[in-house]
Amino acid sequence: MKHRVGFNKLGLKTSHRKALHRNMATSLFRYERITTTKSKALAVKRTVEKMITKAKVDSVHNRRQIAQDIKDKTILAKLFSDIAPRNEKRPGGYTRILKLGSRNGDAAEMVILELVEKEGGSDDKAKAPNKSKEKKTNKKETAIEKSETASIAVKDEESPIVTTPKESGIVEEEKDDTEESSTASI
Repeated sequence: MKHRVGFNKLGLKTSHRKALHRNMATSLFRYERITTTKSKALAVKRTVEKMITKAKVDSVHNRRQIAQDIKDKTILAKLFSDIAPRNEKRPGGYTRILKLGSRNGDAAEMVILELVEKEGGSDDKAKAPNKSKEKKTNKKETAIEKSETASIAVKDEESPIVTTPKESGIVEEEKDDTEESSTASI
């Protein structure tokens, strides 16, 4: 029976299992994506989630506790300065597991364990819709400018001079904007 068994021992002695968790957590923080077996990924995911939660609060105590497991100082600094701030608003679930299939040698289920918040990954997706919105607003603004220039073209009673959009230079400025954008896209 499997009652009250808190975690998977992975068939390893305590010291070996702790070393495995430490090494895999360090590798995950370094590369932000590792390939491993499903059972190891599930076991390490638990350790990594706890580390990231502690790293959200940057204190000497939390740094020392995590430094017991992560021996590389650069990775420790990356965890506190880069990875934890990216996950500041996330209440949990900092990692995801993607299934790859079975390994050829022993048919073990292989997975990719990766961090959810990647470097610049969410920012790139956010920038694309904003660009399209800017283009739409630019089109609206040009339509408003055209309607304003048409009202300028109406002849005033006092002035005998009639101004048209072409004479005022507004149309020429719009052409210049399109030329600049076409050269920028090349």
